[in-house]
Amino acid sequence: MAANKLNTLVLLVNRVLQWSSAVIVMGITSYFIHRHLRGEHSKYTEVISTMSVVFFLPGFASIWVSGRLSLLVIAIDTVFSYLWLTSFIFAAQDYNWHHDCRSFPQGATCSKKYAQEAFIFLAFFFTLTGIGLELWSYWQRNRDNATPLHEKRHDPESAGGPPLDAPAA
Repeated sequence: MAANKLNTLVLLVNRVLQWSSAVIVMGITSYFIHRHLRGEHSKYTEVISTMSVVFFLPGFASIWVSGRLSLLVIAIDTVFSYLWLTSFIFAAQDYNWHHDCRSFPQGATCSKKYAQEAFIFLAFFFTLTGIGLELWSYWQRNRDNATPLHEKRHDPESAGGPPLDAPAA
């Protein structure tokens, strides 16, 4: 039982960090777009971060609710891990081309660009970690809820039949 509590705690911390990273990326990217500092891939990153803020919410519920919700969360995390990886690649291309962070979006400081790039990577990493933790949690719940074969034998008394040691009629 202690392993289940530890798994729940680790999954909760991962979900909070995953969602927080997406919110931070959304804020930095929104700042860039608001200041008309649109880079090559700012809109893509903004859409992914905004969608993530909404689509990562079932991950919080899946920590305590077992069943099909875990499978849905695993599917969501799988899709978004690829989207975040693509966003990270775009940010790396935009900000690290020839080691010149001043290229796109022009006018933004290098520290803000690198912060965005770092949190994009963290969102990707925590999403990828969430897949593994969610699979582990799903497996643990199914293993704990499974009834061993020796407990599934047929009991005629509970089925309404005569007891096995009853005299023959």
